[in-house]
Amino acid sequence: MSIPQSGGGPIENHAQLAEYLADGCKPKEQWRIGTEHEKFGYCKDTLLPLPYDGDRSIRAMLEGLRDKYGWSEVKEGGNLIGLEKDGANVSLEPGGQLELSGAPLDSIHQTCDETNEHLREVKDIADTIGAGFFGMGAAPEWTAEQMPQMPKGRYKLMTKYMGEVGSHGTQMMYRTTTIQVNLDFSSEADMTQKLRVGLALQPVATALFANSPFFEGKLTGYQSWRARIWQDTDRARTGMLPFVFEDGFGFEAWVQYVLDVPMYFVYRDGQYIDALGMSFRDFLKGELPALPGEKPTLSDWADHLTTVFPEARIKQYLEMRGADGGPWRKICALPAFWVGLTYHQPSLDAAWDICKDWTAEERDQLRFDVAKFGLQAKLRGREVLDIAKELLDISREGLKARARPGVGGLIPDETHFLNALEEVVGRGYSPAKKLERLYRCEWGGDIKRIYQEYSY
Repeated sequence: MSIPQSGGGPIENHAQLAEYLADGCKPKEQWRIGTEHEKFGYCKDTLLPLPYDGDRSIRAMLEGLRDKYGWSEVKEGGNLIGLEKDGANVSLEPGGQLELSGAPLDSIHQTCDETNEHLREVKDIADTIGAGFFGMGAAPEWTAEQMPQMPKGRYKLMTKYMGEVGSHGTQMMYRTTTIQVNLDFSSEADMTQKLRVGLALQPVATALFANSPFFEGKLTGYQSWRARIWQDTDRARTGMLPFVFEDGFGFEAWVQYVLDVPMYFVYRDGQYIDALGMSFRDFLKGELPALPGEKPTLSDWADHLTTVFPEARIKQYLEMRGADGGPWRKICALPAFWVGLTYHQPSLDAAWDICKDWTAEERDQLRFDVAKFGLQAKLRGREVLDIAKELLDISREGLKARARPGVGGLIPDETHFLNALEEVVGRGYSPAKKLERLYRCEWGGDIKRIYQEYSY
């Protein structure tokens, strides 16, 4: 989850809210790719999640990365809660999931190099302290009672609130991981088309990356239990956002949506002030009960933008949020998939042609269905597997057209990063199905084999 935003002055008029989003517009030659991924850490001897403190802990991981690899520390309340270096940061999810938020990079070659270097560093420190890390959409066997809580004020507030607004919110916070890609847009119209494509087709990405069939040591009957969790997290700030597909959608419509999402907090002087359920509209009028008489800054607005969790969202860039956490090749495949679809206009138009006449009800139902059935979910009688094949062809053409070379020019473009997804559609089923078969057959029902075979 996001770190506190900074650098914004006072909000003096309503127009600044949309202008803040519009300030993210960039010419195509400045478009970049920011890839984020989360992973679970565990103690190798007990196979339990890493605590925050101690010799074998999340804090020890952060200290090791800081001391050996030159990361700068980020602290909150005296606690080490993150790291920064070269435009990237390492942060903590509520249950200790370690997240790399990558720097804005020009190509997926660079993204993969960044990911590889990060995972190498993490493994080096983890091996030293007797820890391991793996990527999966949901923790396969840990219970709520076994999960640690990271010492971040934002998470303390959210934990309480999540228990009041949905049945699965704390599961999302403490026991899921994701891969995400952040993308740029050139204009309001470009943002609109990309967001519509991203929202409508996010369930296809969910199916391609679905690999969380277990929870609390059992098969759930779902291909992505993570996606199932999001269905009952907090309906005021999640979902497929049908208003995005209405005529006239743009930055101001997004502003109106976010203003109606209840607040979590206000960040002041290193402290998270409880504003749970309060209204940013009241804040704009100086009537926020948590800070009576005080009006917000653009930093407060930037913070509030991070508290909406739809399948795709905008800040000063676009975030694609539908994929389960997973192995190294999938971390590189996610940005390849979306960059191929959205950074080449003919590919973006072709992707929009696939989904532009889907109804709001169909988009929403597809989101629910892929969580359970993965690539075998259907829309209008057509399997998502077939839609995924078509989209991969479109993405491949987009990556060819970008023609970003790698390895000193020896690799002509970024298309090979789609190979992991081509293997998925070639098998004809989501990765979760492979996990289910391993569990039932080769593993003999021993779920602990995951730590042996799926760690980085």
